[in-house]
Amino acid sequence: MKISNFRLTLLFMLFSFGALSQQISLEACASFEKTGAKKLIFGCEGGEKLMLEFLDSKNIKFWYAPTGEFTRNNESFAVINEEFDPNFNINVEENASNFEIFTGDLRVMVHKNPFKIQIFDRYQRLVLGDLDAEAYVTEGTRTETRKVLREEEQFFGLGEKTGPLNRRGRSFTMWNSDKPCYSDTEDPLYKSIPFFLSTYNYGIFFDNTYKTEFDFGKKSDEYFAFSAPDGAFIYYFMYGKDLKEVIKSYTRLTGKPIMPPNWALGWSQSRGMLVNEELTREIATDYRKREIPIDIIYQDIGWVEGLQNFEWRKDRYDHPKKMLADLAEDGFKVIISQDPVISQVVEDQWLEAAKKGFLAIDVRTGKPYDMPWPWGGNAGVVDFTDPKVADWWGELQQKPLDDGVKGFWTDMGEPAWSNEESTDRLYMKHHKGMHAEIHNVYGLEWDRVVTEQFEKRNPNQRVFQMTRAAYAGMQRYTFGWSGDSGNGRDVTDGWENLADQVPMGMSAGLGLIPFWTTDISGYCGEITDYEEFSELYVRWLQFGVFNPLSRAHHEGNNAVEPWLFGEEAEKIAKEAIELKYQLHPYIYTYAREAYDTGLPIMRPLLLEYPSEEETYELDNQFLFGEELLIAPVVEEGVTYRQVYLPKGNWRDYNDPKKSFKGKQFIDYDTPLGVIPIFVKEGAIIPKMPVMPYIGAMKNAPLILEIFPGAKPSEFTLYEDEGTTNDYRKDHFVKTVIESKTTSSEVVVTINEPQENNFSNNEKRNFWLEIYLEEKPIAVNLNGKILEEKPAEELKKKWNTIFDVSGYHYDAENNRLFIRFPDNKKKQLITLNK
Repeated sequence: MKISNFRLTLLFMLFSFGALSQQISLEACASFEKTGAKKLIFGCEGGEKLMLEFLDSKNIKFWYAPTGEFTRNNESFAVINEEFDPNFNINVEENASNFEIFTGDLRVMVHKNPFKIQIFDRYQRLVLGDLDAEAYVTEGTRTETRKVLREEEQFFGLGEKTGPLNRRGRSFTMWNSDKPCYSDTEDPLYKSIPFFLSTYNYGIFFDNTYKTEFDFGKKSDEYFAFSAPDGAFIYYFMYGKDLKEVIKSYTRLTGKPIMPPNWALGWSQSRGMLVNEELTREIATDYRKREIPIDIIYQDIGWVEGLQNFEWRKDRYDHPKKMLADLAEDGFKVIISQDPVISQVVEDQWLEAAKKGFLAIDVRTGKPYDMPWPWGGNAGVVDFTDPKVADWWGELQQKPLDDGVKGFWTDMGEPAWSNEESTDRLYMKHHKGMHAEIHNVYGLEWDRVVTEQFEKRNPNQRVFQMTRAAYAGMQRYTFGWSGDSGNGRDVTDGWENLADQVPMGMSAGLGLIPFWTTDISGYCGEITDYEEFSELYVRWLQFGVFNPLSRAHHEGNNAVEPWLFGEEAEKIAKEAIELKYQLHPYIYTYAREAYDTGLPIMRPLLLEYPSEEETYELDNQFLFGEELLIAPVVEEGVTYRQVYLPKGNWRDYNDPKKSFKGKQFIDYDTPLGVIPIFVKEGAIIPKMPVMPYIGAMKNAPLILEIFPGAKPSEFTLYEDEGTTNDYRKDHFVKTVIESKTTSSEVVVTINEPQENNFSNNEKRNFWLEIYLEEKPIAVNLNGKILEEKPAEELKKKWNTIFDVSGYHYDAENNRLFIRFPDNKKKQLITLNK
């Protein structure tokens, strides 16, 4: 076991008047050996070694060993696959001053003295290069690598971090920390995702769980650097033709994100004191009465009798199983909070956990570490790194699942109150190591146990787990939210906090957290004047409905249901939530893409338009999928805002008669009820009718909103069962929908569904909404001319009658409506101009 950071600090103090550890730079490495087909080990003058392992022609693992020993305390918590190309082989050419490796995509040059590595693309353009003479610097157990910083190079990523999307000129620390009401400059926060991207089309994943640091040119204009105070110094270089390819490589390395149940992409309601049966039923009743769509109601940690026995509080829940059954009958799913500790007040469970060795140990006493906890009294920290804990915890958490609960939000997993200043926590010893090494992966190990136990005890059912604290690889087990945002001093002055959530959500997506939400309304602050707070609430909600997961949540008993903020706010909120439900087929299709590729649903424009440098600094707008551009209002009292539209032609989604050419900034009017939304010309947007919850309307029509463009376009609709893990076996159906415009006609093709171990046999209608400036001369379906009908008649019983076809043209809004049955075969719609 390596010496803990705390002991190193003591040693430093003891020997502060004696010889201090020196800073040593790696100098010359003149020898190498090849191990297997794709691994090289370079030997250096001071006994250091550097291993390069080529995963394929674009991806390389680096392991620097200052002592010459390639050892580590634990296998990677994040990396699950290094076999990108099992048949890949490398050849090394040795010259007097360097070694060269050509991979087909890269040229890797290893200079002997002074030692440095340069990676070029096939066109001899430098992708990544070590700093001369200071490629690796060690001091004691601390190691840092320094890379050449180009003037135009920009950096993105590190997951859920505050501040601008572009990380250039800033530094960051990885140390999971509970920072309630954090500002837009606060660092570190809850999650540690040591993966970043460069505009030179590469990414770096630094696989070290200690308190690592990243400096993107804050100290020097000459280099950027990343370092670790201890542990194996391992990082992965990933290259691609664009950043999307790099993210796909990172996904191969650390694992695919799980897909949420389809209902998880709906609306959800929470608050800190939503922890009793009467209030839960009351909120559910109000939502249905007001006809505002909702799928999920959360219960915060006060639902539990004692931390963490998973028993319902008897003074707050009279009949929890009946409550859950009644809510389920009305379409509600209940998610409950869990904490990773056992309170000493819950004496029986505490004694059991301590006796069985399930709690982290204080190395000073040999007993369970005494952790102060925000509620429930002092507690023991459950050691989820110990394999013996898993079944015990799984049996406990299954109790409310058997009652009818649908999932968990795993809160306080830093573990809470273990921030940078909390050095006493470093005395904790876990099964897999001292806390200095385990701290950043503690939440990840908890999330792993929660999901693995859920899947073990609920076969083939999708888990719902949303977490606050985690490490890289979290996507295999859980979803994320951004923790306790908002202004705790003055809740109405939280505009900067809201604005900061936009780049934070985009950065989370770049860090492979595709299923993410902010706490809508902000978590922090006492709401004393709902009318005064209503504007900020509305704007936060308008942003939040375009988070893949959407949850309204606030601290304490501060209620944040839409109707509390006045009639206007309720109306606007309802319309925004309804839009999210209408877009569900579109969102769900991109959820599958996130699973397949790691690409986020909520994505920065630079992912799709990397050649436009304007996108590097866009912190207040994002793409939702590829076709929709969202520019939320994040400033108080503004009636218009600037929006950047990238190349191509774009339509105003709120008024499609308005179109704009791209590669320009425009001014857009933003009265309170308006969310600036733009749709790419040519886009095909699959939608569904508004319904009270996902799946409430049986035989719902598939709505296809089409914006014909000059170039042919297509959209591949993804559908599956929605709640099982059969998606991992590729049980789904995909339907390719195409649109093509010529001088004489518009042709829409709905191709025959491509079934893969799944059939959507449910009867339904197609409902097309096509934006046309003029009424077509004729509308043909499969070669037959359709009859024109009034809109009301055409829409009548669209989910119960399946033998009606026809069209209607709305001249005022330039929209053509077409209805016809889905016969599960190829269908051709031709509009003659």
